[in-house]
Amino acid sequence: MTAGPRRPIRHRAEYLAVLAAQRLVRTLPRRWAAGLGRGLGRLFHRWDDRRRDTAVRNVRAALPGRTDDEHRAIVAGAFANVGRHVIELLRFDAMRVEEMMALVEFEGAEHVERALGAGRGAMFFTGHFGFWELHVMAHAVRFEPILMVARTLDNPLLEAMIERVRTRVGTRVVPRQGAVRGLLRGLLEHRSVGMMVDQHMQDRSAVTVEFLGRPAAATSAIAALALRTGAPVIPVFTVPRPGQRYRVVYEPPVEMPDPRRADAVQVLTQRCTDVLASYVRRQPDLWLWMHRRWRRADAPVAGRPAPAPASRAGAGRPPTG
Repeated sequence: MTAGPRRPIRHRAEYLAVLAAQRLVRTLPRRWAAGLGRGLGRLFHRWDDRRRDTAVRNVRAALPGRTDDEHRAIVAGAFANVGRHVIELLRFDAMRVEEMMALVEFEGAEHVERALGAGRGAMFFTGHFGFWELHVMAHAVRFEPILMVARTLDNPLLEAMIERVRTRVGTRVVPRQGAVRGLLRGLLEHRSVGMMVDQHMQDRSAVTVEFLGRPAAATSAIAALALRTGAPVIPVFTVPRPGQRYRVVYEPPVEMPDPRRADAVQVLTQRCTDVLASYVRRQPDLWLWMHRRWRRADAPVAGRPAPAPASRAGAGRPPTG
């Protein structure tokens, strides 16, 4: 049998497994469901050697001041966080909007109100940190629906499921291909638009930034659109709180460089990346260490010293916060 016929079978099996999990978690108290999610994450941490090893290598390089036991504990925590994230997402899909919002608190909402009140639209960015999927739903209810860029999942059945979760409160998703044009249109219509700042980019629009002490390729779209339209760029992160609650934190808008600077796009992209890095350093177990974020280990970063040797990578800046 060729790979082609096998793939739809695998996709359907994955989809049915997720449906079964969704039905199960709907019957459980939230505390139990969260524990189940963390347990599933720990199981994948034990079974998925490839992703676990990738995560350990990433943590060692990014946080060299920690012990090996601390590195491994951070990785185990990251897997547990992803497991909880997935289970919570399945639960939120079944909740009424009022129930979902009762579990969410906001910090820094005044930054959003000021930005949207100026009538220029606003750009929001986050990373694979905490409960990143919750933000787009909570933002839509508290402020207005957001136009976001998302990578399409390999499994079309699961992609349709997660798109339904994201769009049930009005959020609109645009794929990476042609995303810049859609985001620009949204900003010109004075809307909220959003992107991830920590995905590896390999097209011609990518710029190289320093992320946790190592060069990484990042999208230039956030900076380019903000500099073109004058829209403020607001970092946002969703972090777990006691009592199975969440806090959506809006940071102040990132300081804009002079748009006449030849390196304005790179400078603004770096500033956005630095905000995410400060969160990761404070709570490293909430970030997605198991993906291959760094693929430009020897690339120079404009305006920054050359990368340190592997044994000292990431030692250049102290933790923030």
